[in-house]
Amino acid sequence: MNKLPRTVFRSLDGILLLDKPAGISSNQALQRVRHLFRAEKAGHTGSLDPLATGLLPVCFGEATKIAGHLLGNHKAYETMARLGATTDTDDADGSVLRERAIPALSREGVERLLLPLQGRIRQRPPIYSALKQGGEPLYAKARRGEIIEVAEREVLVDAIELMDLADTTLRLRITCGSGTYVRSLVRDLGEALGCGAHVTELRRLWVDPFRDRPMHTLESLRELAGQGEDVLDGCLLPVEAGLSQWRRLVLDADQARRLGQGQLLRLHEPVPAGDVNVTDAQGRSLGLAEVDADGQLRPKRLFRWAAQV
Repeated sequence: MNKLPRTVFRSLDGILLLDKPAGISSNQALQRVRHLFRAEKAGHTGSLDPLATGLLPVCFGEATKIAGHLLGNHKAYETMARLGATTDTDDADGSVLRERAIPALSREGVERLLLPLQGRIRQRPPIYSALKQGGEPLYAKARRGEIIEVAEREVLVDAIELMDLADTTLRLRITCGSGTYVRSLVRDLGEALGCGAHVTELRRLWVDPFRDRPMHTLESLRELAGQGEDVLDGCLLPVEAGLSQWRRLVLDADQARRLGQGQLLRLHEPVPAGDVNVTDAQGRSLGLAEVDADGQLRPKRLFRWAAQV
């Protein structure tokens, strides 16, 4: 039997805005694009459920150093909820636990019940989730049939807009902060309506700072790969694109060289304390650093090219 050729990976830096398809996990999507680009190192910035589609930022190479910072950014979703049934996963991939009659609903009535689900709220994550308890994902414990107690936690929901209301379904658009589960919002809305509800469709529309950037499907990436890696690599955003919302501090050539050597810098002019994206005079990011209370610049997470300036 012929073996498939082994992938020869390469050093590659940048950010891919992947339009994840339904039916596969975020990690499966990550591995497919990693092999397509032959990237030595890759990571994504926040899981999407297998049922979900939409924006999954994938970081290659040095961009993985800022992936953790992108996890906490604001996001927007559209979701379709089916009324009248609750499931063990809070979405259509789970088993139905209970079915109830759907009461007569009005747009005004639903919007009124959405109000308590907005702002800083307490939310109980789904038991089938990637959250870890005792070092193990909750979904692994749930699949073994273990009884799981999931504590509520505070999340930020900026806005929920009722896009459409039908007899058995409703469509919502949600803007929220990190750690918010749309499945939990739909579950809690269903309980407030008295009939239960679960997610049947979920699409992530954007993640800051990538609100207005185009996404790439796996199919389109495969087509571009057939035209050569130079064409495929044209889909990547530079590492700097992930730092566009960070406060920027421009260094001169001497400062950049010394920072790249791991030295603390005394800045020429006062700069407010806090984290900064340090760049060279040409605007290329050298990585993340911190201005301390004494006005010194401390390197935190530098890119490999910072040591080469």
